Amino acid sequence: MPPTDDAPFDQDAAQNPDTAKPSRGQIKREHLALQALAEQLLALPRQLLEGLSLSEATWVAIHETARIKDQRALRRHYKRIANCLARENTEPLQALLAQREAQTRAATARQHELERWRERLINEGDAALAELMAAYPMSDRQQLRNLVRAAQRDAGRGRPEASRRLFRHLREQLSAAANQD
Repeated sequence: MPPTDDAPFDQDAAQNPDTAKPSRGQIKREHLALQALAEQLLALPRQLLEGLSLSEATWVAIHETARIKDQRALRRHYKRIANCLARENTEPLQALLAQREAQTRAATARQHELERWRERLINEGDAALAELMAAYPMSDRQQLRNLVRAAQRDAGRGRPEASRRLFRHLREQLSAAANQD
């Protein structure tokens, strides 16, 4: 609907949307994002937080979190911390959270790789062992073969002990190989 003479129309905002005032919805989305950031901030270990340059008011709010037990009060407290964070430069915090997320994803991927190797070794036997030895030549073939055979026997009996030992051995060997690279 075109603007009428009675309706106020901000031509400057229409011509330059960068200087336009944000909508209430946009402000609310930004504040909710800051609240989520506050929750993530409080989940971080204190030693990581000390590397960030946070204001005194933010530190006071962080310290007060430990004494709050009620969930409703904690929600209000997240809003308070979000208000403090709104006055801060949150880029270092977001970079730290992104780095920790990447580390978590890498550790999860590593865990899945180990589980795939264990399953392949138990199900495929020597063929998978030959592939593992080609990929990681520093591993002890004889010890791995013994662990695989024990895990195959235990799998038939429904016992998980040998499979767990195989997993631990794979984790040690593959992490040692990764550290050498």
